[in-house]
Amino acid sequence: MIRIGQGFDVHRFAGKGEGFRLGGVAVPYHKRLEAHSDGDVLLHAITDGLLGACGMGDIGRHFPDDDPRWRDADSIGLLASTLRLAAEAGWVPVNVDGTVIAQAPKLAPYIGAMRQATADAMELSPGAVNVKATTSERLGFTGRGEGIAAMAVVLVESAPGRG
Repeated sequence: MIRIGQGFDVHRFAGKGEGFRLGGVAVPYHKRLEAHSDGDVLLHAITDGLLGACGMGDIGRHFPDDDPRWRDADSIGLLASTLRLAAEAGWVPVNVDGTVIAQAPKLAPYIGAMRQATADAMELSPGAVNVKATTSERLGFTGRGEGIAAMAVVLVESAPGRG
C-alpha cells in the first residue's frame, strides 16, 4: 500500500542574524528566522508531510512549540524521531518533493546540499529527494521578504512484510 502526505511550514524573519538552516544546511543571510526550534521550514514541511502520509497528525501535535523540550531543537532530529514513529507504524518513505518559497536569499547554490542532507536523514537516495526554490514574485509576506515558507509532498509505502 502507498500513501501520500502534504506538509507546510512558515517562519518570519526576526532581526539581524548570521543566517538560518534550511533542508539541514546552513544558509548565510543577514537575517535570522524566528522559531521555537531551529526554524528549518523545509524539514518541518517534510516532517509534517511524513506524519500526514502515515495518518499520525501533524508536527505541532508531536513537537508542540510551547513545550520547552523542543526549544532550539535540531530539525534533523525531529525528522529522525518522526521516521522512527513511521517505521513503528509500518511505513517507510519512498520519495520527497519539497518547494521553498522565498524572495531572498537566492537558494540555488544550496539546493544540492539540501537534497543530500535530506536524503541522508531519511536514508533515501538523493534521486528520491527533490528540492526546489521559487519566489512569490514579490507578492505576500514572502515577496516582501518578511519570511520563508515551504511545502512538501511525501510518499510512503508499507514496510516489507507489513502488508
